[in-house]
Amino acid sequence: MSSTFSAPKGTFDLLPPESEVYLAIREAMAAPLRRAGYRYVETPTFEQTALFERGVGESTDVVSKEMYSFTTRGGDHLTLKPEGTAGVVRAVIQHRLYAGQLPVKLWYSGTYYRYERPQAGRYRHFSQVGAEAMGVDDPALDAEVVALGMTAYRDLGLSEVRLLLNSLGDAVCRPVYREKLTGFLAGLELDADTRRRAELNPLRVLDDKRPEVAKQLADAPVIVDSLCDDCRAHYDAVRRHLGDLDVTWEESPRLVRGLDYYTRTTFEFQHDGLGAQSAVGGGGRYDGLSEDIGGPPLPGIGWALGVDRTLLAMRAEGVELAAATGCEVFGVALGEAAKQQLVKLIGELRARGVCADLAYGDRGLKGAMKAADRSGARLAIVLGERDLAAGTAQLKDLGSGEQDAVALADLVATVEGRIR
Repeated sequence: MSSTFSAPKGTFDLLPPESEVYLAIREAMAAPLRRAGYRYVETPTFEQTALFERGVGESTDVVSKEMYSFTTRGGDHLTLKPEGTAGVVRAVIQHRLYAGQLPVKLWYSGTYYRYERPQAGRYRHFSQVGAEAMGVDDPALDAEVVALGMTAYRDLGLSEVRLLLNSLGDAVCRPVYREKLTGFLAGLELDADTRRRAELNPLRVLDDKRPEVAKQLADAPVIVDSLCDDCRAHYDAVRRHLGDLDVTWEESPRLVRGLDYYTRTTFEFQHDGLGAQSAVGGGGRYDGLSEDIGGPPLPGIGWALGVDRTLLAMRAEGVELAAATGCEVFGVALGEAAKQQLVKLIGELRARGVCADLAYGDRGLKGAMKAADRSGARLAIVLGERDLAAGTAQLKDLGSGEQDAVALADLVATVEGRIR
């Protein structure tokens, strides 16, 4: 006996009506990006594994523990995308988009994959909207990117998203800080895995959320105290521009995020209504990423906003988001001749931008009207043999129950008038 299949552990099926809310969230996140000149890009679901090892960083949990990697029949080593930035930067390099107008402003939306322990708001596949601006090292651009993220949350009706802000320095001042941090970590009681991680990149330890580690980090040196003059001036300018854009933030001197490519401006969007897993999005500047994956020097900054986690934040605040308009008109045909006429009428309504559906399967009147009610439509068109003979159709308001006969020649215009 064959068994039924179910979605793999840590994944879920996105079904109506919630799927419509997901679409509405994505569209709301993309809207401010479009207004700011960002253009859509789409990259493959899988990339060469080395792209993430070199770009994201071997010391990160993403690369060391969470990637879905496989070898193809042809011997290629590939990985399902665990994040969006590396693939977009790869595309910009491959297609020489940097040879045109700068900055290159791109946005994208997709599903990403990480082998994580499933929990509320954290799955093994997740949806994000991302933005990248590449080719210009300008603090005003940093502020624009950050502000666009806050605008997306505001436009969704969220009022409790907090912006955490930090600077991670650059190749000049980060080694100085790294040496200070390494010396501090040497005096702590850390397990063997954490020690190995600290050897690869001591900043990764600052991202450790375990209480026994976080407690020991209370007195750890912070990178803002080691910033070089250029990085300090850049960070000061970013904050000035954010103030000009009416964006408020909280200084978070130990914020490092979970990916190794970040430099200078680093930020995270948090919502306290989500408990311990409070991040709903984040990003930062990644000025060395292009060179790390074989491209030219190409500074960049970007973010990714989690659609799944944003929906949880909206529920925590009690924010309702109107989904895209569903069925507006539902057709009920009684008999083959009536169905032929109604199929044509429904097609005309759809061509005019009206969301319309039809009862299929030759149901009786009672069953077809139940389908009309379940569709959520405002109006039902009921057409039978006697109606056809009279050259009319019955137009019923499914909310009030009122019904009247409308000439077939006037039906499309009448329907448009009542729903617009």
